[in-house]
Amino acid sequence: MIKFQNATKKFGELTAVNNLNLEIKSGEFFGFLGPNGAGKTTTIKMITGLYSPTSGKIFINGIDIQKNPVEAKMLIGYVPDEPFLYDKLTGIEYLYFSGGLYNLDKSTLKNRIDEMIELFELGNWIYKLTEEFSRGMRQRIAIASALLHNPKVIVIDEPIVGLDPVSANIVKKILRQKANEGSAIFMSTHLLSIAEELCDRIAIIKDGNIIFESDSKMLKEIKYSNDKRLESLFIELMKEEKKELEKRE
Repeated sequence: MIKFQNATKKFGELTAVNNLNLEIKSGEFFGFLGPNGAGKTTTIKMITGLYSPTSGKIFINGIDIQKNPVEAKMLIGYVPDEPFLYDKLTGIEYLYFSGGLYNLDKSTLKNRIDEMIELFELGNWIYKLTEEFSRGMRQRIAIASALLHNPKVIVIDEPIVGLDPVSANIVKKILRQKANEGSAIFMSTHLLSIAEELCDRIAIIKDGNIIFESDSKMLKEIKYSNDKRLESLFIELMKEEKKELEKRE
């Protein structure tokens, strides 16, 4: 569903993402991990067409997002790390506005909104202005809006950071459900516990380069090992990269 083919992004002399080759399949919950400034958000912005690769290609369900951006974007549900909501719209107005962007007919959109209200436990909050929402409620509305058109690909940046336990549990449950239903999920996070809990496969990026990539079997072994959790692996990899950098200098 998502395929990177030698994707590179440069900003002047800085290489933010270097020669990325990855493939995320339908129904796969993929975790993209790395420290701050590693290239995670740049990668996400390339997937969603907000950035163009300096070189290489990115395909969404076989569609080159640079050649056919509208067609590709219609397959994507995107939630950035700081979702933008129109503060003077109510929650339900915002969902109708979002659904309209995907050309959903009124009947289908109403049914989908009703489903989202129940799924995300939005209750009476849906009729309040979004400026009154807590971070957790803003995140719920943002994800709900991204799922209205039943996207084949869900791209989400730091979905749990700052959420209260109730909101975090709802978001995790729904994302896992969408993967089980066949959506490909690309989740960027630096919360290793979330990746360990939710993901089928992970990659770790540092300084724009993939330094580790697991398959599903390897990740299961990491999850259920008594002496080697994902956090330990991550710390070890960061130390090894630092040593390699010091040798080159």
